[in-house]
Amino acid sequence: MVSKTIVEGLKPYTLGEKLRTLRLKKSMGLVELGKHTGLSAAMLSKLERGKLFPTLPTLLRIAMVFGVGLAYFFTDERQRHVVSIARRAERLKFPEIPGRATIAYRFESLDFKATERKLNAFYAEFEPVHAEAVRMHQHAGVELLYLIGGSLELTIGSDIYALDAGDAVYFDSAVRQTYRRIGKHSCTAVIVTTA
Repeated sequence: MVSKTIVEGLKPYTLGEKLRTLRLKKSMGLVELGKHTGLSAAMLSKLERGKLFPTLPTLLRIAMVFGVGLAYFFTDERQRHVVSIARRAERLKFPEIPGRATIAYRFESLDFKATERKLNAFYAEFEPVHAEAVRMHQHAGVELLYLIGGSLELTIGSDIYALDAGDAVYFDSAVRQTYRRIGKHSCTAVIVTTA
């Protein structure tokens, strides 16, 4: 029987939950994991439910199956920032290109506090600029833009698209692109790009 002190000391590390998450990410059943680790499905089930705590050699066997180190299991989730909230008052607004007189848009990072980003999210406010003043740009990955309000002209390669509030576009952002506000009303969007 494990003492209450040890149980309380291990609780913040959520070893069982981390094990279950790794297993489900690989769409692996307990029996299959057992074949890879040499552990019984019943024992693995007890580990996942927190009814049993693994020894270091047992945990290392499991870690090797999933290609993670022991550190993965001993990181306190509260310090890992699994959830990151970017409060409106904390966000900073940046111009598209610092120091330029004509700016097509300003943006705020919506995920700047996240430590293990798999994507980047921005809130953008588009400025009224002449077509000849906008500059094409590109970056690796893909992009999703959801227009919250206003109207926007989006050029991707040699194609021009007109978007209105509520429209969304997904595209390969390695292709050169540019945004331009249409009309006098404010124009805002949420933009998500792959990291």
